Amino acid sequence: MNILVCVKQVPDTTQVKIDPVTNTLIREGVPAIVNTFDAFALEAAARIKDKDPSTRIVVVSMGPENAKNALKECLAIAADKAYLLSARAFGGSDTLATSYILSNAVKKVEEFEGHFDMIFCGKQAIDGDTAQVGPELAEHLGYPQVTCCLEVLDFDDKHLEVLKEGQDANSVISVRFPCVTTWTKPSFDPRFPTIKRKLAANRAEIRVFTDEDFPDIDRTAIGLKGSATRVKKSFVPVRKKDGMIIAEDTVEASAAKLVALLNDAHVI
Repeated sequence: MNILVCVKQVPDTTQVKIDPVTNTLIREGVPAIVNTFDAFALEAAARIKDKDPSTRIVVVSMGPENAKNALKECLAIAADKAYLLSARAFGGSDTLATSYILSNAVKKVEEFEGHFDMIFCGKQAIDGDTAQVGPELAEHLGYPQVTCCLEVLDFDDKHLEVLKEGQDANSVISVRFPCVTTWTKPSFDPRFPTIKRKLAANRAEIRVFTDEDFPDIDRTAIGLKGSATRVKKSFVPVRKKDGMIIAEDTVEASAAKLVALLNDAHVI
């Protein structure tokens, strides 16, 4: 098996604070970590490798030079090789542009690592929460996709069977290779790296691809130019008064009281 895991280095949101004057995020001094959901995706790939030791796991990330730290953490846990996409031209990319760049990177990395049977992504990044990059990557590649996966149930040389999280019930889905899957929080925690792997990861050379390595890429589809969305403003929601719970003896009585309150407030 040949698995590509897409990871993102993000600020540790448990330590992010808000500037009370500007209402913006204070990122200085906030440590960067591997995106939580991407760690679940890496663990899913590692569990396949536990069952099939011939499996090769490659990780790729798009970001600044210091994103190598996240990639080395993945190497220390389970990955065999890592690649970084880093270029000024990629800066400001939204999810649409990012997924397009990643789709080109998949083909580029395959030149060195061979064809990937599976591409694993985290369900979403904890600093954006859009849950768009994985599905958009699948669309760019024309691959079938399964989102919100919890666990690998079975696999062979043509199919992957996963447990998919649902709103009302979980379901078992089988998907043919090559495929894209996104991963959410399972019932188990990701593994920790071993000392031996950490030492090896610190010595590992991580190849960096820039926009110059993609001569055929559509430059109108990357960076700010290729982004269909813009972050216009960020702010902390104003804290309002506590709400009111209407709990009369019957539904009809509760509804009548709600109408009366709304009427008194001149809402209706």
